Amino acid sequence: MNFSAGEVFASEVVGTALLILLGAGVVANVILPKTKGFAGGTLMINFGWGLAVFTGVYASWKSGAHLNPAVTIGIMTNGQDTFSPDGLPVNFGNMLLYFAAQMIGAIIGAVLAFLAYKNHFDLEAPAATKLGVFSTGPEIRSYTWNFITEVIATFVLVFTILNFGNTPSQLGPLAVAFLVVGIGASLGGPTGYAINPARDLGPRIAHAFLPIKGKGGSDWSYAWVPVVGPLVGGALAGLAATAMA
Repeated sequence: MNFSAGEVFASEVVGTALLILLGAGVVANVILPKTKGFAGGTLMINFGWGLAVFTGVYASWKSGAHLNPAVTIGIMTNGQDTFSPDGLPVNFGNMLLYFAAQMIGAIIGAVLAFLAYKNHFDLEAPAATKLGVFSTGPEIRSYTWNFITEVIATFVLVFTILNFGNTPSQLGPLAVAFLVVGIGASLGGPTGYAINPARDLGPRIAHAFLPIKGKGGSDWSYAWVPVVGPLVGGALAGLAATAMA
């Protein structure tokens, strides 16, 4: 069964929207004032993001559940013929289709997360805290080293995903979920582990246009790091997986 471009596009939009809704949602639950999960800690965020990936992957099976331009790039540099077993052929036009769907889905998910936590966004909190629900930021701002961190973390993500097919575990989405939890717990400290350009840029755009009380700026000077770093990491992972095949 081969899925059409429309089916693939819709699948990526829905899956990425769910990913960001639940991922941004767990961050909001932990850092916004007067939530049930306030001060739940970094591990709660890590596990929440892992389960967000789990949900998004299941929901977007028709497109191969990339949910992430770095994964799409990794598949291209890995030399695969199609973007999913029953999906579209690997070419530049279909890559852009995936990118567009992922960005649109990410913006939708961020808007839904804002609506779910609207009353808490209305409360007084630092502007950086409110931005932190939507996008990542470094603990120590050093563009070179922040970039390197994102390259390394994304390399681990994409390289491992590309190698899941070589194992007999059949864990599927659960394996990806645990991988994301592990990356967050291990490599998330310096930058908040975007490891996904759509995950960071889409919600950052939503932050810029949403009527968030006291939101401040969207930190556009940093925005290139969680976009370019993951794309480089994903491309390198695809090449490395090919070399080791």
